[in-house]
Order: sequence, then structure tokens, then C-alpha cells
Amino acid sequence: MPIATIHSLDNEGRGITRSAEGKAVFVEGALPGEAVDYTVVRKKKTYEQAEIHKIVRPSAQRVTPRCAFFEKCGGCSMQHLDSNAQAAAKQRVLENALWHIARLKAGIIYPAIIGAPWGYRYRARIGVRYVPSKGGVLVGFHEKRSSYIADMTSCQILPPHISDMLVPLRELIDGLSVRERLPQIEIAIGDTETVLVFRNLVDVEAADIVRLRTFAETHAIQVWLQPSGPASAYRLHPDTAPALTYSMPEFDVTMTFRPNDFTQVNVPINRVLMRRAMHLLDPQPGERIADLFCGLGNFSLPIARSGATVIGVEGSDALVARAGENARANGLAEHTEFYAANLFEATEDSIAALGRLDKLLIDPPRDGAMAVVRALGPDAPRRIVYVSCNPASLARDAAVLVYEKGYRLKGAGIANMFPQTSHVESIALFERD
Repeated sequence: MPIATIHSLDNEGRGITRSAEGKAVFVEGALPGEAVDYTVVRKKKTYEQAEIHKIVRPSAQRVTPRCAFFEKCGGCSMQHLDSNAQAAAKQRVLENALWHIARLKAGIIYPAIIGAPWGYRYRARIGVRYVPSKGGVLVGFHEKRSSYIADMTSCQILPPHISDMLVPLRELIDGLSVRERLPQIEIAIGDTETVLVFRNLVDVEAADIVRLRTFAETHAIQVWLQPSGPASAYRLHPDTAPALTYSMPEFDVTMTFRPNDFTQVNVPINRVLMRRAMHLLDPQPGERIADLFCGLGNFSLPIARSGATVIGVEGSDALVARAGENARANGLAEHTEFYAANLFEATEDSIAALGRLDKLLIDPPRDGAMAVVRALGPDAPRRIVYVSCNPASLARDAAVLVYEKGYRLKGAGIANMFPQTSHVESIALFERD
């Protein structure tokens, strides 16, 4: 078995080394600086995938994973790396993507935004499977690189009250008539409320409803059912209950959302990321600022609180409606406009139709905002703040902004939105004269 030194991590948290033939080798569970004896499990033309056989020289940053299910569960990939080192590794992933994909270096590397390493997931989707050979119902994340559900009884990245609920959930679902037709549970936690949305593929019988209502009462949560698409979700118990909300006190904004709306999983990190975004954007009274991929108004309303007028654009009609409702509830309707549009088909004309813009904030999904950045014309805003959940698509879009549109990459940095995982959230500032 070959022995090699690991020199970096890839964007999935795997250690990277080189084979004797010069091919990249991705070693599951290996950390930078370690010497490992590895076994190749898959060979491709340009790379190999491997597993550790033995750690010859461990990294000083290697720690014992806190979770007993870390080796199998795919919910985390970096618990074996010190939490502070995780942020540094993610910063290197961002810098490497910018350089290798776009040949760019940021003028300033912003300090990493970090927070509590455990119990931070205010949103999660967990799988449910009835597996008689394992004693009944399993509830949890998928196993690593598998469609199977991990056999787990607790979870360190979920808030403690949800982790403590995993075993009772297994027992609840095991007693339901629909246990084989209930594939997932959506978890959504707000400032005061916790909601579990059960995805039921068939109608739930009366006896099951009694069990679900009792579970909701026992654990002081809301139980919802979702018989088809997201819009079909409805509250089963209690009959009346407060809506889910999350707050951003620094901007005097409270957001209301449905349990299956997209919101950031890590509320404390979202608040700090918001502070940085507002600092970089520097919205001023009277300015017109576009918030593209605005969702339910997460960035729009703090911008509007500054006195600027915000034009929010989002592909989902439901989220556009929710953004408008949130603006009205926060007294910001006069400073906001929200429109539904497919930004993946943006053109110079569609961007120009938004009117004069002083600044721009972009917060796209993993695919990035290529159509948007290509559509920016000569009158586009001189300042762009780009919030990204994928360093590769950010780097690709950055190349267009710098080499084709005349912007400079003034700064970039990461926000550790998902500790213990390889997910890299980042923020970048672009400016042009």
C-alpha cells in the first residue's frame, strides 16, 4: 500500500495527494500534513479515490470526532479536524478555487466568520426508512456516499432538543400505519417555535393522527403534514400556533417563514454575515439597490432599513409573496419592490428593466449567477456584493466580472455556516470605476 503526505483538502473535505504516476488521489478522512498509508478504492483516468489504511503521522489538528456515528453518517465530513482549523481549510478552498478557476486573488482576505461548532442546524431534512433487519424505523441523515439512512440515535449538529427527539421519532413512526410511506421529515426552528413536517405519500389514518398529535403535545412542537408538493404542507397540531420567525435585531427586522421555505440553517452566522454584507455594500438613503435571488427578503429588508430602495428579484412566486409580506410587517413596504423572474435566463434588457441601480447584491444557489453577470451592461452598478454557497461557481462568475466586465475583486472571505461539514459559504466584493 502506498504511503503519501496529504497537502490539502478538496471541496468535499477529502485529503489530496499525488500518486507515483502524478494523478490526484483523494483520500477519505485524511488531513493536510498527515502521512497516510492508503488503499485505492476507485481508479479513474485522471484521479483516484482512496481510504486510509493507517495514519503514519497524524496532524496536530486531528481531533476525536464528537459524534459516535461520524464514521458512517454523511451529515458531517470534518469532525476529525479542529473547528478553528476547519475555517482555515475552507478559506484555502475558496482561495484555491479563485486562483485555479479564475486566476484571481482577492485584494483583501476577510477574517473568517465563525460561531458555535455544534447544535447549529436550525433547518434540516432527515430521511426515514423502515428497515426490519435493523429493528424497525431509522431516522437520520444518509450514510456517507449512500442512499441508506444512517442508524443513528443522536446528532451533534442538530439543536439538543431535536437530537433528543430522534429515538422518540423512531418509536413514533414505527407505530404508524404509514411507516413505509413516510420518506422524510423537514425540521424548521424559529425564534420560539419548532416545526416537524412529515412527508406522507399516502393519507394518514385517524389512529396515526392521534399519535402525531400526542407527540406534538409531549415535545411542545408543531407537527405538519405534506401530502404532495411544498405548497400542500399544513399544520396538523396544534390547531392554532404562532408562525415561524427569525430575527435580525441589529437591523430591527423579524422574518416570518413557512417551514419549507428556504432560510439559512445557521441563524447566528446569518446575523454576522448580514453585518458584513451591509458593511461591504454600504447602503445609503436614496440609493436604488437590487437584491437578486432575494428569497423571502433576508438581505432585502436590512438594506431597506438603511433608507435605500431595494428591488428584490426571485424565481419563486411563493417567496416573492413572502418577501412582500415581510416588508409590510416590518414597515418597509415603501422602500421595497419584489418581482418574480427566472434569473438563470437574465438578459441585458431584463437587468436594465430594473432601472438605475447604484449597487447590487447577488445571493444565488449553488449553480451561481452566470446569466446575471453576463447580462451586466456598461451602466451596471459599480459595487457588487456576491454571497456564495459554492466556491467553484463564485470563481467562474468572478472571472466574467473581472475579465469581461471590468470589475476588481476587492475582497473575499468565508462564513462557516455549516461547521463539521465541507460546505463553504463565502462573500466577495467587486468594484469598478
